[in-house]
Amino acid sequence: MSLLRVSSLSKSFGGLKAVDDVSFDLEAGQLLALLGPNGAGKSTCFNMVNGQLQPSSGSIRLDDHELVGKRPRDIWRLGVGRTFQIAATFNSMTVLENVQMALVSRERKTFGLWKPAGSRYADEAMTLLEQVGMGADANRACGVLAYGDVKRVELAIALANRPKLLLMDEPTAGMAPKERNELMALTKRLVTEHKIGVLFTEHSMDVVFAYADRLIVLARGKLIAEGDAETIRNDARVQEVYFGTGKTFQPRAPLHEAAGGPQEQGALQ
Repeated sequence: MSLLRVSSLSKSFGGLKAVDDVSFDLEAGQLLALLGPNGAGKSTCFNMVNGQLQPSSGSIRLDDHELVGKRPRDIWRLGVGRTFQIAATFNSMTVLENVQMALVSRERKTFGLWKPAGSRYADEAMTLLEQVGMGADANRACGVLAYGDVKRVELAIALANRPKLLLMDEPTAGMAPKERNELMALTKRLVTEHKIGVLFTEHSMDVVFAYADRLIVLARGKLIAEGDAETIRNDARVQEVYFGTGKTFQPRAPLHEAAGGPQEQGALQ
């Protein structure tokens, strides 16, 4: 049984059909990239899975739970974590405190003011930070971190809910090539270890082709292709609407290049 099953999903805004009868599934331990040119409907689709938008029709099931009609916080409590294109952390709080706040929320202890929040879940927060390589920075303020490190903290916050499904919106946006490959390699390792399903949107094709297990491509609200990297790279419809007519994406260097993984940009050849 698939972890996530999206069936006949549609969303209309007035006369505009932003998502049109889209279906796909996602297995535990798998990274699924949701791609498409601007206006393809991927953000709308992504936000319906998270509950920020309600579909006009269709079904979104996480295990045995129907997500359509539920609020984002209720979906979060069912085991859906999320990271954002612009990292969302409290800059004035320490790295450790940011993760502690996520753990306090998970346990619904937000209003237990008789016990200082700083004393709660410190050990579990530190374990999460060590998993993402930020244990040594636990007592630093988030506001002084490099952006790549903030993204790691955000990942630790997302993992605080012990998610079955992780939604990552442009996870490497604004990051240098080395940082983004390190972040995605870390994500891939954690996903495999904890059997988490990941649905992510991404504009950096080097990241997509290097780390996604499967890819789905939208155009004008419709699903036009799905498969592994090689299948998508050679799909004629994808070449036409996404990469430009008659062109295919080819990496400039092997994916296992020693100096930091895949190259920053691919070439349309």
